[in-house]
Amino acid sequence: MPPASLAALLLPLLGGPANLTSVTNCMTRLRVTVRDASAVRREELRALPGVLGVVEDGTALQVVLGPGRVAKVAPELARYAEGGESAEALESLEPLEPTRPLEPLESLEAGSVEPAEPAEPVTAAALASRGAAIRAERKARNATPVKLFLRRIAQVFVPLIPALIGCGIVAGLAGLLTNLHRLPALATALAACASGFMSLIAVFVGYNTAKEFGGTPVLGGAVAAVIVFPGVDRVTAFGERLVPGQGGVLGALAAALLAAHVERRCRRRVPEALDVLVTPTVTVLVAGLVTLYGLMYAAGVVAAAIGHFADRLLTGGGAAAGFVLGGLFLPLVMLGLHQALIPIHTTLIQQQGHTVLLPILAMAGAGQVGAALAVYARLPRNGSVRRTIRSALPAGLLGIGEPLIYGVSLPLGRPFVTACVGGAFGGGFVGLLAQLGDRVGSTAIGPSGWALFPLLQGSHGLGRAAAVYGAGLLVGYAAGFVLTYAFGLSRESLRELNAATGAEPTHTPEGGTPLAGGTALGCVQRQDK
Repeated sequence: MPPASLAALLLPLLGGPANLTSVTNCMTRLRVTVRDASAVRREELRALPGVLGVVEDGTALQVVLGPGRVAKVAPELARYAEGGESAEALESLEPLEPTRPLEPLESLEAGSVEPAEPAEPVTAAALASRGAAIRAERKARNATPVKLFLRRIAQVFVPLIPALIGCGIVAGLAGLLTNLHRLPALATALAACASGFMSLIAVFVGYNTAKEFGGTPVLGGAVAAVIVFPGVDRVTAFGERLVPGQGGVLGALAAALLAAHVERRCRRRVPEALDVLVTPTVTVLVAGLVTLYGLMYAAGVVAAAIGHFADRLLTGGGAAAGFVLGGLFLPLVMLGLHQALIPIHTTLIQQQGHTVLLPILAMAGAGQVGAALAVYARLPRNGSVRRTIRSALPAGLLGIGEPLIYGVSLPLGRPFVTACVGGAFGGGFVGLLAQLGDRVGSTAIGPSGWALFPLLQGSHGLGRAAAVYGAGLLVGYAAGFVLTYAFGLSRESLRELNAATGAEPTHTPEGGTPLAGGTALGCVQRQDK
């Protein structure tokens, strides 16, 4: 389906142009903020061809469209929402009848779709209902002040992910040409293209931070720009000369948070006639001086500590550290604590050119894929669950894990645990090789699974890094499969699940794979993600 047509179909289901306050996107998701959540037609939205899933968080809505497509649909939807097309133009687009997903499991918020096989004791619909209940409970528990704050911090970095990915791939190409001693002039030009954004990333972080926390975005960027200004090397703080870029994204985050706070206080106290002159001046002056004489030094100490910790973590205990990180990442996601890792990843990328943590954490998705394959093999008579696994696997291989987590492994209980252990084995393998000298990192956050290959960077070149990461995925797949096949389903569960004998239809809805729901490990991850 053309992006413009899909955007036109999405607009009325989201409540129309007047109901949208913002339209953005990350790697796989269309992120919209609505004024009235009750105006969203959720059932029709999930059933729309091309929509892979819907994740709700109050008035914030995430529509999973998949990589590539979301980047084309988002600007079209924003154009429609801003009045770039008349109502007549929208109505002239040929409408498509929403197609009901093959299985209710393909929606993260199950329960609104009738089970396809109501006579079966345990079907994908039943598992989806359990998964939806677990997800709702987790969402309620995660609505704490600390976790909500971490979520807002994550939102600062989500808009930066496309640039991080693009610059990361360009940097990889520059490194490849350099290692091959080919086209040195082109390699230098590519390195410049990749490094320009990273040299000014503090400004973008400051801009987004002020925007997210109620300040004027450009003032946040102006204060954060102090950090990368070359002239700061003439300033002394705590007895030491400052270094341009000291503190990095952490310093920019703190500086823009302070700027937003100062600006809000000024606007409450300064007379309206003087506001346009006084408020920006006081904001830049106060936040800028505090950044120079305090935040840059403190953030620099913290950033350096993060880099040293990551190095020592893999050098001294790579296998054990990788096992723990790979096994605990999905529980961290469920607790909402994974969002604290996003500034850490970005700091490592800014310092070292890559984050060594992301390839290890990505092994959690490999364990889920292996576990799902084992469940598929153990349920030869349950066509309902097997269809869901088949439709969710392509996304799982690309690091979009929620369909498998909330639709299969988590509702079943044991397979979620064995999947986490499978991810632990994959993480332990990658950590062990890092301990032995084959360190692998990612030049960007966001992608996971197979989608991470173009962004890999290693201590022995791209080919070696891809081999190590690929072998880690295979270990995660194999461990997740074996553990789940052997221990993931009790005899009673097997009897109940294999009692379902429904036929498996072969029809695939027009417009894409019949898959719904999903999240990549960087968009948190989304990560928020």
